[in-house]
Amino acid sequence: MPETLRIETDGRGVTRLTLAREDKHNAMSARMIDELTEAAHLLGADPSVRAVVMAGAGKSFCAGGDLEWMRTQFDASRSERIAEARRLAAMFRALNDLPKPLIASVHGNVFGGGIGLISVCDAAVAAETARFGLTEVRLGLIPATISPYVVARIGASAARPLFMSGKVFDAEQARAIGLVGSIVAAEDLDSSVEAATNEFLAASPQAAASAKALVRSLAAPITDDIIEDVVHRLADSWETPEAQRGILSFFEKRKRNSV
Repeated sequence: MPETLRIETDGRGVTRLTLAREDKHNAMSARMIDELTEAAHLLGADPSVRAVVMAGAGKSFCAGGDLEWMRTQFDASRSERIAEARRLAAMFRALNDLPKPLIASVHGNVFGGGIGLISVCDAAVAAETARFGLTEVRLGLIPATISPYVVARIGASAARPLFMSGKVFDAEQARAIGLVGSIVAAEDLDSSVEAATNEFLAASPQAAASAKALVRSLAAPITDDIIEDVVHRLADSWETPEAQRGILSFFEKRKRNSV
């Protein structure tokens, strides 16, 4: 049984994959990364699963990387950081390659890796109150492992200012750049996600899987070399003086605010 996820499949074959670290705003821990990877493989291979809805329990969809996971990376060696970045990259690839429709139900805070999760989905519906940000640069880091999927989703012209500034933006801008497909009132999120899911259920499961693979084959490929490059870029950014200062300051600020 997963510790960080809830996985429930209904009679139609719709699986609700819920990030279940609500006390941490569903920030991604090492355990969650492994469990999401395993879930993607298992759901992809299960012929009874027709579609997957990814959601977040509690107040947020996903607030990025878990603080303790980040602290471990801060103290790790370069080889350990590369290994961990590869593990994170493997998770995003597994979700991106899931041969089933993957729909994001988005609310609350969506930062860093949370935007990566939306970017590997086939459709995304967001509450109008959701807030988004690729805030890594404010710590001296870069949004490396998620970057192939985010750029594929929103394009380079939209990615540049968001990657480089770390600004927090609203659901209207998320829709304008194509990160999410629609925005709705918070109270209508579940029903709107249900409607989006029903559209996928009208398709033949095998044809839908083949169509998804077709789109991937026609888009710019996200190759092993690209993934390995962004893994090393992330390790490089962790080693810069800016990142060391920024992350240490972040930890100290969180420590002061928690006392």
